[in-house]
Amino acid sequence: MLDPRLFRSELDAVKKQLERRSYAFDTVAYEDLESRRKAIQIKTQELQNEKNKSAKSIGQAKAKGEDIQPLLDQVQNLGEQLKQAETELSVIQHEMTSLMEAIPNILDEVVPAGKDEEDNVEILKWGDLPEFSFEAKDHVDLGEAKGLDFELAAKITCARFAVLKGPLARLQRAIIQLMLDTHTAEHGYDETYVPFLVNAESLYGTGQLPKFEADLFKASEDPALYLIPTAEVPVTNMVRDVIVDAKQMPLKFVCHTPCFRSEAGAYGRDVRGMIRQHQFEKVELVQIVTAEQSAQAHEELTNHAENILKKLNLPYRKVLLCAGDTGFSSSKTYDLEVWLPGQGKYREISSCSNFKDFQARRMQARWRNPETGKPELVHTLNGSGLAAGRTLIAVMENYQDEQGRIHIPEALKPYMGGIDVIN
Repeated sequence: MLDPRLFRSELDAVKKQLERRSYAFDTVAYEDLESRRKAIQIKTQELQNEKNKSAKSIGQAKAKGEDIQPLLDQVQNLGEQLKQAETELSVIQHEMTSLMEAIPNILDEVVPAGKDEEDNVEILKWGDLPEFSFEAKDHVDLGEAKGLDFELAAKITCARFAVLKGPLARLQRAIIQLMLDTHTAEHGYDETYVPFLVNAESLYGTGQLPKFEADLFKASEDPALYLIPTAEVPVTNMVRDVIVDAKQMPLKFVCHTPCFRSEAGAYGRDVRGMIRQHQFEKVELVQIVTAEQSAQAHEELTNHAENILKKLNLPYRKVLLCAGDTGFSSSKTYDLEVWLPGQGKYREISSCSNFKDFQARRMQARWRNPETGKPELVHTLNGSGLAAGRTLIAVMENYQDEQGRIHIPEALKPYMGGIDVIN
C-alpha cells in the first residue's frame, strides 16, 4: 500500500506515476472522500472538546451546589453526536482503505515504458545455446518413457498436474538440494520451513488479497485459510507487526515449498506439459532490508538466482520488466528466462522483485533506526531461486541426446546417487 500522505501532498505527481501502469486513478472519488474525511474528523474533534468542557463544568457546578441536570443532558447529547460522528468517520476511513488497497505500487524511475512482455528490456544474455544434430524434443516427449505422467495426475486430481517417478523425481529433488545448499552455504541465507496454508491477513500483507483472490485456492472458511501461491507469503509475513532490531538487518531467508495457483487468468495458455501447473515446487529467496540497502539487495538477490543457472550451465537472459508487465506490488522486477530447446525460446524461470515499503506498510513491518531511535518501514524483496519444475524442464531439454537420453549436469551428480544418464 502506498503512503496516504503522498496523495494529500503530491496527488498530481502520484496520478502521473500511476498512469505509467495505465492505471487511471479516480481523483474525483478520492478528493470527495478526503474532503468528507477532513470535515467529519474536524467535527469529531470539536464534539470531543465540547464534551470534555461540559464534563469539567459538571464538577464545578456540583461544587457550587448548582443544578447539574442541564449539564448532564448536554454531555449525553454531545456523547450521542460524537458516537454518530465517529461511526461516520469509520465508514469513510473504510471506504478510503478500500480505494487505497486497489492501487498498485509506484514504479522505480528506471522501469521502462511499455504495455506487455514485448516491451521488456533485455539486460544481458549468458551461455551458449546448445547445438543439436537432431530435432530437439520438448520435456513432454522426453519424459513420456522416463516417469513423467500427466494422465495419471489427471486421474488422481485433474488437468495441470503432473506425476514424476523414478530418476525424474530424483532429478527434481537434486535440483532443489543444489539450490538450498548454494543459497545457504554460498549466499548467506537462512533456510526456513513454513506452513503451506496461510490466513487472509498474510495474503493481504504481501498484496495477493483482496485484488487477486481468484488466483488462489481457498482451503477452508472458518478459519479462512488458503494454499500458498508462493513461499513469499508466509516467509515475508514472519516480520508482520514486528520491529526488527537493527543488528539483525538485513534478514535473508531461503525456503523450499510447493506452490498452488488456480491460474484463473491463464485460460488456454501453456496447456502442454509442466510450464504452467496448479502445483509446482519452488525455492524462494526473501530479503528484509533498510531503504538504503534496497537497490543493492535487489541486484544481489537476482545475482544469487543467476548463479544457479550458471552452475547448471543453462543459457539464460535477464530482462527488466516494463511498466505494463510489472506486478501489482512490485516497484522493479527482473525476469530470468532460461533457454528451452524444445520450444526454441527463452521462458521465465525466476522473477526477482523489489517491493520497497509497499508490502511493509500493509504488514506494519518495521526496523528500529539506532540513529533516531524510531521505527521505520523495512523494504521487502523476493525472487525464485529457482522454480524447480521449470529448472527440471530446462535440464531435460538442454541435456538431451539423439537417443532421447538426459545427461546429468556436473553440479547435480553428487545428489543423484551415481546416476549419470537417465535412459
